[in-house]
Amino acid sequence: MRVSLIQIDVDPAEPVEARRERVAELVRGQTGSDLVVLPELWTVGAFAADLFTTEAEPVDGRTAEVMSAAALDAGVWLHAGSIPERASDGAIYNTSLLFSPDGELRHTYRKIHRFGFDTGEAALMSAGETIVTAELPGGAVLGLATCYDLRFPELFRLLVDAGAGILVIPAGWPERRREHWTLLARARAVESQAYVLAVGTAGTHAGLRLAGHTIAVDPWGAVLAEAGHDEAVLTVDLDPALVAKTRADFPVLRDRLLGLPTPPRPAPPR
Repeated sequence: MRVSLIQIDVDPAEPVEARRERVAELVRGQTGSDLVVLPELWTVGAFAADLFTTEAEPVDGRTAEVMSAAALDAGVWLHAGSIPERASDGAIYNTSLLFSPDGELRHTYRKIHRFGFDTGEAALMSAGETIVTAELPGGAVLGLATCYDLRFPELFRLLVDAGAGILVIPAGWPERRREHWTLLARARAVESQAYVLAVGTAGTHAGLRLAGHTIAVDPWGAVLAEAGHDEAVLTVDLDPALVAKTRADFPVLRDRLLGLPTPPRPAPPR
């Protein structure tokens, strides 16, 4: 399974529509891949809170229209990162979009953990409530999460329980906490015995330098590829069968107790 991770430079001087079209061309260039992944809130910037409301759009809005066409042209599954979604009731969510190779919007995920400690995203956006997995042809199951979600391992336990073997995490992570980004990506891979595809943004916006450093990690925690600070495309080959093999060879997940029903005690010998 070939995956392309596109780390986008979010420049506030670039108009949103121009960025949509530019990113669509980057997606179209990944015709040899099975899955393409974009970062979080790349249309506006993850910390550009003043644009969350003005640029919010429905899940079938302009970004979806452009990304659907790009997925169809490239013939790829496209995780189009996330957008500021305006729901029918007016609420705004940080929502990820997953398109199939025929351009159909197959899944959406509303970010559950909002960052900002009562400011920014946490103040302006509503929280999602539902975990989301997506099964691709061949049996690979994606578990969807977004940026700040990475700090909450209980979410990834639920995704693993739902069958996920590839954890996809678009983000707009700041440079000043970049060590946490790579550390947590590897930790989530090791504890979940799953691939982690963590896709960041590059550049500086809202006065904040972004970490970049998009990273792909295998189920043993080994880094398969990692970008630097600039816009980049990483292409890696995954073996979904390695997830099952890792879990069979080192069956740590079966020994979980907390948060699960207590296993029955064996009957005493007679």
